[in-house]
Parts: sequence; C-alpha cells; structure tokens
Amino acid sequence: MRLGNFDWLTSMKVQMFAVGKVSTNCYVVSCEETAEAVIVDPAFDRRSEAEEIFGIIDKAFLKLKFIVNTHGHPDHTCGNGIVKEKFSVPILVHEKDAHFLGETGLSIAQAFGFGGSPPADVLLQDGDQVKFGNVALKIVHTPGHSLGGISLAGEKEVFTGDTLFKGSIGRMDFPDSSEADMKISLAQLAHLSDDFIVYPGHGLTTTIGEEKRSNPFMRARD
Repeated sequence: MRLGNFDWLTSMKVQMFAVGKVSTNCYVVSCEETAEAVIVDPAFDRRSEAEEIFGIIDKAFLKLKFIVNTHGHPDHTCGNGIVKEKFSVPILVHEKDAHFLGETGLSIAQAFGFGGSPPADVLLQDGDQVKFGNVALKIVHTPGHSLGGISLAGEKEVFTGDTLFKGSIGRMDFPDSSEADMKISLAQLAHLSDDFIVYPGHGLTTTIGEEKRSNPFMRARD
C-alpha cells in the first residue's frame, strides 16, 4: 500500500509529550479544520502515559487516522500496540525499518527493556505523503541514525525523529547507522527554510536556521 500524493494548505496543531523511560517526544498532530489527526512516535511504556494522551485526544474529539514512526527503534515504537488496540489505525514506518516491528523486532525491543510493536501496515518511501484532513506531511528519507529514518515535512515545520536535535544529532553507533548517510540527511534538512520549526525525537524544539547557525553537526555537514 502506498500513500497518495497531496498538496494541501491548512492550519495544523501540534501537541508534544515527552514520554517513556528515555523521554522520547510523542506528537499528536491534527488538522484544525477537520479534527483528523496522527500520532507520531507513541513511545509511552506505561499505560498511565497512554491514557493521559488518549484523554486529550478524546476531549478534543480528534479522529486518529495513523500511527507514524520516524524510525523503528523501540524507544519510539513501544506504544504502537496500545494505540492500535484503542483506535484501530494503521502503523506507518519506512520500509527499511519495518524489520524492527512485529515478531522480527521483538527480541531487539526486549533486549533494551521495551515492549514490542505489532507489524507495520504501511511501508513508507521517500516522497510519500501522509494525509489527514486537509494536512499533508511529506516523507523525507533521512537515514544515518537508522537505515529507515524519516523526517516529516509540513509547510512550516519538520518532525526529524532521531536525525536532528537541538544542538546535536542522533547516535551513529548502531549496526545500521551511517555517518555518511547522516551527512546527506542533514544536508537535505538544511535546504528547508530557516524559519521551519524542528520537532525532534528528543529534547527541545528549535528551528532550521538556529541549527544551521549553532549546531556543530549541521555546520560541518559538508
């Protein structure tokens, strides 16, 4: 299954929650016109965290459409199962990180002390778009931290997973990490407008312009 190509202009609301044992950023992103929404990286490993976020979704009458993982590492996917159980929505991940989900990824998750995830329902590729309501987020393949790392680019914002953080970048000491890929991915992100808001997988929000000015990894990307 491939997601269709769409180009929509609309207002979007972003709610960020730091959850799980390593304070992963989980995002509920919604279309203000239609109340359709996606959840990005449901990383909660306690039901109490999940229920708090579900309560916010229910209170706002949001209609959840997708679970989107910026990559397959268990600190970003361990809440996939509880979200899918409650809302019956598909799990989306890049095709090169699909092996982290389902039975093939269970031993990896457990080795790091996390719960597993159901298998992916939709395999993403570079250039796909995730559409919910009148919002479309473009899939930008940004490997380096993992082979299937992605960023989700909107009109004025980008969700960078563990590719780009405020003042830093994701680890590159995993078996499928690549410093060469990371440099290419950072160069792709640097082509976004300086005023793009960066919503990272961990830590504080920032902007592309601020990272180009002060992040040593962005400055050294060439």
